[in-house]
Amino acid sequence: MLTALPLLDTLLDAHASSLGGDAMGYRNHAYRVANFYWRLLPGNADMLEKLSIAVAFHDLGIWTAGTFDYLPPSRALARDHLRAIGRAGWQRDVDAMIAHHHRCRRMPPETHASVETFRRADWIDVSNGVLRFGLTRDVVRDVRAAFPDAGFHRRLLHLTLQRLRRHPFSPLPMMRW
Repeated sequence: MLTALPLLDTLLDAHASSLGGDAMGYRNHAYRVANFYWRLLPGNADMLEKLSIAVAFHDLGIWTAGTFDYLPPSRALARDHLRAIGRAGWQRDVDAMIAHHHRCRRMPPETHASVETFRRADWIDVSNGVLRFGLTRDVVRDVRAAFPDAGFHRRLLHLTLQRLRRHPFSPLPMMRW
């Protein structure tokens, strides 16, 4: 199990003030997604670094931009970070992981496996393990036990209801078909 991802922790610490009281819930969500991803598609050190960056930024725009239409600001944060660390060559992969993580249907077969795996990992967590994409109940339970919800799903429900009241014809702008 991935229990310590220093890069992920550093990135989240840098945005702790934006996350406020949701910092632990978001951190645990990020670790759950990273662990589900790694169980589905383990890789090398570069892939773990890309995963840490993608998982840190994938929903962060909710808090940094104050919007539930958060994919564009989340992608921009990741892009800016990759440029700042001299990894602009990774932008296409990381951007695709973030851009498509709320897609409802499978990615086309020609898409890099990391994008589909990231999508599945996030759906495992958002569905509270109802969707598992081949992972066992025990794996999902163990990851969830190691990284408790800490109010993350309750916060998402609150934000969804808030968005629904303000934008009844566009309640989930981050969803992709």
